[in-house]
Amino acid sequence: MTTTAAVNEVHHIPRINDVAPDFTAETTQGTIHFHQWIGDGWAVLFSHPKDFTPVCTTELGYMAKLQPEFAKRNVKILGLSVDSVASHKKWEGDIEETQGARVNYPMIGDPQLKVAKLYGMLPAEAGETCEGRTPADNATVRTVFVIGPDKKIKLQLSYPMSTGRNFDEILRVIDSMQLTAKHQVSTPVNWKPGDDVIIGGAVSNEEAQKRFPGFRTLKPYLRVTAQPK
Repeated sequence: MTTTAAVNEVHHIPRINDVAPDFTAETTQGTIHFHQWIGDGWAVLFSHPKDFTPVCTTELGYMAKLQPEFAKRNVKILGLSVDSVASHKKWEGDIEETQGARVNYPMIGDPQLKVAKLYGMLPAEAGETCEGRTPADNATVRTVFVIGPDKKIKLQLSYPMSTGRNFDEILRVIDSMQLTAKHQVSTPVNWKPGDDVIIGGAVSNEEAQKRFPGFRTLKPYLRVTAQPK
């Protein structure tokens, strides 16, 4: 199966606030057109250097367990691995057997490396086939992208192959981003849902009194209030 990029290839990782490159790809759940597939919600695209790799096996299983939590937040999950769809489907059996969870979201087949290149995870000179490539050859294909309803990159994190990703943290960041997109607030260090938040600098004290009654001023630039409902 082939993967066809719907836009000109780029060879740098898209930055936060860049429009996520669009593409058409074959997945374990059929053909998707990425932007159309996202729709009016959010998406997490997370990539893997190779099928049947141990750390990625644990990650894919955990994401399957977390899928209901993402769904509550109107977030779709999409995996990517630099192998064929047929290979992914065989890998899914191992994931379910060892992790106790069935992969319930699509995984992109990227045997020609097109999506990996499109998202800057592999250089142009990487070639055009996954054949003969080892996980070490694809070590840079270990990135998480969170994409908003406006199809822009909201978050990106890259991990080494030896370190499993913390997807609870991805959920926490999505909670923060969805909250701050709705209200003129920011979330402080180590914030968790329900903790106090910081009032945005563009909100005047007068407006803050109306919107966030009882807020506390620690410094003129640091005003704290209870999390908006």
